[in-house]
Amino acid sequence: MENYQKARTVEQPFPCQFPGLASDTPEVRVKEGSKIRNLMGFAMGRMEADTCRQILFSGAGKSIAKAITCTEILKRRMRGLHQYTQLLYRTVQEVWEPLEPGAGLDSLTVSRNVPAIWVLLSKDPLDNTQPGKRGAGRGKGGSVRQAGGREYSKKDNRGGVM
Repeated sequence: MENYQKARTVEQPFPCQFPGLASDTPEVRVKEGSKIRNLMGFAMGRMEADTCRQILFSGAGKSIAKAITCTEILKRRMRGLHQYTQLLYRTVQEVWEPLEPGAGLDSLTVSRNVPAIWVLLSKDPLDNTQPGKRGAGRGKGGSVRQAGGREYSKKDNRGGVM
């Protein structure tokens, strides 16, 4: 590849992964250079409004971790949100042109599959039959706490060792 330079990157569009989502649902497209403070300011402003019931976060490649961070911050600040997550791959095509056009080299097109995430947060309960749905609360079972190197169960009313 030392005889080539990247000419352009073409990202294939990927439609919303949540069928039946209202068209006025705000979407936060998290990019690699996005500032979390700016993203959270937008998201909190929209979710605090009474008219907004859902918000969608999306990120691909290196911005997946930042998208997850934003959703976790929003869930911590606004208790009782319901979450629906979709993981997928999107196709990115890179076009490479030869450094010396007269050398007889052809341009190259490289297709890469880049991981992407879509997270829908809702104030209203979501469909339980869909995979990737997580409701509010801790779910079934008690949590395990550690004290002095021993594990104690919340279920065990006697406070005994598990």
